Amino acid sequence: MMQYYEDTIAAISTMSGGGGIGIIRISGINAIDVADKIFVDTKRAADSVARMSTHTIKYGYIINHETNQILDECLVSLMRAPKSYTKEDVVEINCHGGYAVMHSILALIYKNGARPAEPGEFTKRAFLNGRIALSGAEAVMDLINAKTSEAHKAAISQLSGRLDNELNDICEKLSLCLAQIEVAIDYPEYEMEEDTAQEAMNTLERIEEQLKKMSATYSRGKIIKDGFKVAIAGKPNAGKSSLLNVLYGSDRAIVTNIPGTTRDIIEVNIDVDGIPIIITDTAGLRETQDIVEKIGVDRSYIAISDSDLILYVIDAQGNTEEEKELLFEISQRYNVPIMTIINKTDLIDKKRETELFEVFSQYEPIMISILSNQGIEEIFNRLRRIFTEKGVYMNTENIITNERHKKLLDSSIEAITKAKESYKNNMPIDCISYDIWECGKYLEKITGKSIEADVVETIFSQFCLGK
Repeated sequence: MMQYYEDTIAAISTMSGGGGIGIIRISGINAIDVADKIFVDTKRAADSVARMSTHTIKYGYIINHETNQILDECLVSLMRAPKSYTKEDVVEINCHGGYAVMHSILALIYKNGARPAEPGEFTKRAFLNGRIALSGAEAVMDLINAKTSEAHKAAISQLSGRLDNELNDICEKLSLCLAQIEVAIDYPEYEMEEDTAQEAMNTLERIEEQLKKMSATYSRGKIIKDGFKVAIAGKPNAGKSSLLNVLYGSDRAIVTNIPGTTRDIIEVNIDVDGIPIIITDTAGLRETQDIVEKIGVDRSYIAISDSDLILYVIDAQGNTEEEKELLFEISQRYNVPIMTIINKTDLIDKKRETELFEVFSQYEPIMISILSNQGIEEIFNRLRRIFTEKGVYMNTENIITNERHKKLLDSSIEAITKAKESYKNNMPIDCISYDIWECGKYLEKITGKSIEADVVETIFSQFCLGK
């Protein structure tokens, strides 16, 4: 299905800001003609690009013929329709990556017949022209934004069509159910309605189990895609900022022996075995009359409530009773798992260390000394254990990382539930068929076979220019 017939677009497809190489992409029915108006090869032959075979590269120059000015020397590659990213004629100009060079070439391209591409329009054309499914198009942006190996792996899996293949298989089974039911409705004289309904229910049971299993992967898929949020919390001067610096591997937060140094949220990103972790250093939790520090404390509680895990840091030399009270308050107030860390163990004796371990034993405390780097690896090991328990490392199946997909899957499961209830309540078989049809429509909205135009526009508006 070709969506565009007389429209040619162009944009810079590499990151702006300057680089050794930059790529400008042109796509559309006049892409070759536009390129020929500005490109000449070393022999100065006319129609240089039009003479090229598909998927070949030619060396030459970009020239503004009005001024006879050479803008750059470059390589031009040609991919003729339909064997291109958009299934249209695509020309890519590989030029030098300087801002002035690329934008002068782009302006010349616009002047000779192309228009600026909208955000994500190349990928949108790939979808509308039938080269990729909508979920595959969304995976392109996930691939671009992937910051860790696991996020990269999940995006590649979706881009390769694994999710679409599974959903298409389910939709075929749903279509078979509907076909059987239609026969029962159209030919009631054969008295096959009850058998058909029961067979449809058996199929729906299997599909429901499959969809529920897929939907359940979202909890770990969200971690892989968006990151695992960790808030470092505790009383002032417990060593929270020092811990952030150690986990990050660099001095990101200011560290002093003055209580209340941290007054705002500091956030860093680290990678643990391919899982993105977002660590937030918060202001020390205490009552204060300082207006600025109070704002910081309020923000700390917001960060704690929004986290997936709290690293509660205790000063080994601090007031044990006060620490117990605050830790208990946080555990009761927030439904967030807590990893308790007792810091500065290098400043206490073994008796005190044993005493602290027993007092906080219900929290399975980790005894550390940031100064001597003792116990830090245990924190990472605990994180790995959490990820293992959550099944984050299980990346051998279709993992749902997209909230839109999750909602549509849940809606499809709900439609199956309605179909089962209709059957249980002896509703007419055509009522059951409607719920089955609705289930299929929700799944087709994931792949893009059945999707509203405004949803498509919303999805692609989140893409970067040039993709």
